[in-house]
Amino acid sequence: MDLNADLGEGFGVWQLGDDDALLDVITSANVACGFHAGDPATMRRLCLAAAQRGVAVGAQVGYRDLAGFGRRRIEYDVAELRDDVTYQIGALAGFCRVAGTTLRYVKPHGALYNTAAVDETQAAAVVAALLDFDRTLPLLCLPGSVLAELAAGGGLRVVPEGFADRGYQPTGNLVPRSAPDALVTAADEVARRAVRMATEQTVLAVDGSVVPVPVESICLHGDTPGAVALAAQVRAALTSTGVPLAPFA
Repeated sequence: MDLNADLGEGFGVWQLGDDDALLDVITSANVACGFHAGDPATMRRLCLAAAQRGVAVGAQVGYRDLAGFGRRRIEYDVAELRDDVTYQIGALAGFCRVAGTTLRYVKPHGALYNTAAVDETQAAAVVAALLDFDRTLPLLCLPGSVLAELAAGGGLRVVPEGFADRGYQPTGNLVPRSAPDALVTAADEVARRAVRMATEQTVLAVDGSVVPVPVESICLHGDTPGAVALAAQVRAALTSTGVPLAPFA
């Protein structure tokens, strides 16, 4: 199983989360590419740090929305969104090259992730960017989503992702962050959910129903309270259960 986390989400002098500590726990790093968060200096530093630890680097692409942290839905022309995603992938690929590593995958962020999961136009824009830039790059996304279906139909490798620290609806979609059950913050519960995802490929939805989640990667959010300790507990729980941890890409 792969463990991924969103990193590099600071900007200038403003920092969010403990990226270096998380890099010691995870196997794949979703690095912000400067649109919803991040900046060139942060991107360069994280690519170097990930390369030194053998952590896979992926482009965390989002809306052009620093003020809203990429968590506000934006209506885009499909060509404009395609080019914004391409721009972000290319930027991070450049810093990976400088760091002596390669860009290994792409993952949408925030509102783009959630919108592309259900909206065919925005999903098509993300898929078009990967097909134009490098069709060998895997796409990390929600299993069963519109984005996953379009990407697979276009010949891309789709890597299904689960969220141990997020609430699930019975449909398999994530609970919106504006809802009370959006986040799971108790470390023991997050660890149990991660083990269940890895060993049973299921998760309990907020209504108590069992939802199939055939995942190859589990995401832990770097901005969750106590993110580093939580991630360490998840890793320990998976390892003690006999689940090997390695990058999917």
